[in-house]
Formats: sequence, C-alpha cells, structure tokens
Amino acid sequence: MSANLPHILVVDDDDRLRDLLGEFLHENGILVATACDAADARVKLASLEFDLIVLDVMMPGESGLEFCKDLRRKSTVPILMLTAMGEPEDRIAGLESGVDDYLSKPFEPRELLLRVHSILRRVAKPPVAPAKVRMGDAMFDPGRDELRRGGQPVHLTSVEAALLKALAERPGEILSRDELYERTGAGGGGRAVDVQVTRLRRKIEPDPRLPRYLQTVRGRGYVLRPD
Repeated sequence: MSANLPHILVVDDDDRLRDLLGEFLHENGILVATACDAADARVKLASLEFDLIVLDVMMPGESGLEFCKDLRRKSTVPILMLTAMGEPEDRIAGLESGVDDYLSKPFEPRELLLRVHSILRRVAKPPVAPAKVRMGDAMFDPGRDELRRGGQPVHLTSVEAALLKALAERPGEILSRDELYERTGAGGGGRAVDVQVTRLRRKIEPDPRLPRYLQTVRGRGYVLRPD
C-alpha cells in the first residue's frame, strides 16, 4: 500500500454496486474504503482521511444530499455524487449542497474513473517550492534554477544548474559521484562531475581553492553546506 495513491470512500447502499466499484477502482491504482450508508461513512471519516468521496444520493435513512450538506459544514473533501435522477433541478440541488461533480446511473465504470481523476487533478495541492539556498553573497533558487551573486544573475549551464539543484535539495547530505552523474546527465561519468564541481565552485565560492560551501568528502562524494 502506497501513501502516494489516492484514497477514496465509496458510499452506497447497493452491496453489489459498492463492491464492483471498490474492485474496479482498486484495479486502477486507487485505495478504496466502502460504507453502506451515511452513518457508516461517518465512522470511516472519523478514523481515515480521504481524497474523494463517491456518494450515492438515494440511500435509506439520511440521503446523500443531507449527508453532503452536513459534511460541508466541517470538511472540504471532494464529493462525486451518483444518482438515478438526471433532471437539471436534481443536479442543481446536488451542486447547491456542495457536490463537486455528478454522474447519472447507469454509467460506464471508465467514465467514473475519468471523473475521479479529473476531480483529483483539480484539487491537487500545488507542490511546495524548494527553499532558496544562501551561500555567502550567492543565492540559488532551485525552483527557477537561478543563481545570483551580489544580487546579480550568474549564468549556469544546464548541467551546472542540475548539479547545484541536486545538492541544494539535500543540504548537508553527501551525494556520491554516481548519483550526481545520474541526476545531471553529465557526459563522462564521475570524472565529469568533478569537472562540473570545479566550475561551479568558481561561481559560488569566495575562494574556489578553499571551498566553504561545496565540499569534497573523500571517497564518498560531495556535500553542499549552505549558510
């Protein structure tokens, strides 16, 4: 089980449909939990976090619309509503209750999967921009592959930028020549990495002959130790 896989809660009182949807989504790389009604869904939500809820509108007891309205008071988890009612006013009622998308029954499982992925893409959290790295009067922005020294831009070749980025993303950690070679695509193997490190030191070090920031760890590789 991977923490990177989306986790979906399927809420439907139809045992057969619920099991089929759970199996289909699981086969397509999605972690699935199921609930037979709103009360069961609340139990699951109390102990697990979900990226999306697939919710049937017509359930005994508390309907999907009622459950959605209540859930929206305390959660923003996306909801894909399943309904046998395809009239515009039914869809409007669902959207007003906080539903993110609607799918009318009967439906093709493939369409459900496409809708699920569409919603997950829309609500995906933007990646956190890597922190800028300061080395004396030099500043490197890994998100933009941009190096400045004394406030002025410093030209980096694509290999130099990839090398500095690989080191800046893991400050204080020793990276081997082989790993840096793979990350940068520098032609010539480990020896080429040594050459690129020498070039890079001229652009970031106060004294390239006595490197303070981009240091060699004998027999192991290189490490970046920013301020």
